[in-house]
Amino acid sequence: MRVLLYIVLIAGLVVLHTTLLPHLSVWDIKPDVGLVAVCFVGLLAGELEGLLVGLFLGWAMSLFSAGDLAASMTVKGGAGFLAGLAGRQMAQVTPILLVSGLLVASIGGGFVTMWAAKLSEQQNIWWVLQTIILPQACLDAVIGGIGYWLLWSRFHLDRLATEQEL
Repeated sequence: MRVLLYIVLIAGLVVLHTTLLPHLSVWDIKPDVGLVAVCFVGLLAGELEGLLVGLFLGWAMSLFSAGDLAASMTVKGGAGFLAGLAGRQMAQVTPILLVSGLLVASIGGGFVTMWAAKLSEQQNIWWVLQTIILPQACLDAVIGGIGYWLLWSRFHLDRLATEQEL
């Protein structure tokens, strides 16, 4: 049953990423909903499932974009694994912890993607950092915070419980 759920999640995210997100960009920056979803899978299901869903999602998303296959699979698989590892080590995941973790994961993924893309002569690291990586990381963190709020308010998951609710 879980495998079917993950297949539907991957297919739905690929469709969302290729059809709807180009029209919902903010200042020409698209959020990486795949990274956010993989972090949630890793956080709620564990390291192995986060890693596997991340690898398959990175592979599927790179088929429909101009991104590098190895960079996409490495970033999403690594983010899922690290989110699962962090989720196993912590008793409760607070909103600030989740948002800051997504911010760091998105910045790291942006640097890996930038390194794999091999910048041209006109582009430099600072330009890419301030125009692409940091705005996308902030947008990913906001979407992760909204996802956290939706999951916590609708399902009352124990992993996402805060101190006030216990």
